[in-house]
Amino acid sequence: MNLPNKITVARICLIPLFLIIMFVPFGWGEVSIGSMSVPVAHLVGAIIFIVASSTDWIDGHLARKHNLVTNLGKFLDPLADKLLVSAALVSLVEFGLAPAWMVVIIISREFAVTGLRLLLAEGGEVSAAKMLGKIKMWAQVVAVSALLLHNWPFEFLSIPFDMIALWVAVIFTIVSGWDYFAKNKGVFANSK
Repeated sequence: MNLPNKITVARICLIPLFLIIMFVPFGWGEVSIGSMSVPVAHLVGAIIFIVASSTDWIDGHLARKHNLVTNLGKFLDPLADKLLVSAALVSLVEFGLAPAWMVVIIISREFAVTGLRLLLAEGGEVSAAKMLGKIKMWAQVVAVSALLLHNWPFEFLSIPFDMIALWVAVIFTIVSGWDYFAKNKGVFANSK
């Protein structure tokens, strides 16, 4: 296993740590930022989520720069992204910070695209993430981060940046999913 793939696996390993921080009642209380308060668990969870998400860029950059792109990496990288974002989104619903219907749309798209990737792999093709998929991923990362931080620092400006970012993420999720299926619709004609 090369370094980029190890970084991807490390991203997957950060998911249980994120969930433990978010859900185990450590009794850390809240931190005051100006006139607003954010639970310390959410702040620490946001830091873990942002660090884990940033490894997506790092592993991809290293793989391309050092010619270490592998089929394992093409499979694991989007899987790690989907697991991380799904865990964070479900947590946000649990804490009442994100509407469940928006999260269902995002997670449903991820399942559907994963299923399509499995069909493509059955035919011997491993599909790397395309630009729309990368934009979708980063839109989701921005939205989740803003929601975990309870809209800080935009709360002071009375701008619902967290919800705007979530809407952008949902739109890119739908568009990128549609694009992925449209470009790979031939796989359904070839599957038995």
